[in-house]
Amino acid sequence: MHRESCPFCRIIEGYADAEILFEGPDSVAFLDINPINFGHALVVSREHYSNFLELPDMVLNDLTNTLRIVSRAIIDSVRPAGFNIFNNNGLAAGQSVFHFHFHIAPRYDGDGLKIRPHVKVYESPEHMAEYAKKIRDKIKVNYKSGEQNESL
Repeated sequence: MHRESCPFCRIIEGYADAEILFEGPDSVAFLDINPINFGHALVVSREHYSNFLELPDMVLNDLTNTLRIVSRAIIDSVRPAGFNIFNNNGLAAGQSVFHFHFHIAPRYDGDGLKIRPHVKVYESPEHMAEYAKKIRDKIKVNYKSGEQNESL
């Protein structure tokens, strides 16, 4: 997606309206126009990055600071029973706007949202260990080679 057609870039650059909640040096928080519950906010990177793996460390640090500030304000003002912070990366994960963003979704008892409707079960401890080994091996390779910012 090009910056000109990205809805979040348009908000950040002032070409589209949004209810801005907070601005950090590398982040902007605003209300989601399609909320799970009222008060649902998005925390987006000021620069256009498509997904989590593209974020520079400095931007991620600012995003998490903004997440904490806005989450606290949502809890104190809207008074939900709880909240979810989540991020979707890639079409298969449910990402619909390909500009990095976190969701802060206020939650209420009985609101109907189910985060884990179906879970898989490893066939055995060995099956689980096989997946763990694959991931650990890739971490070792990526950490040593400095390939920590590969995109999806």
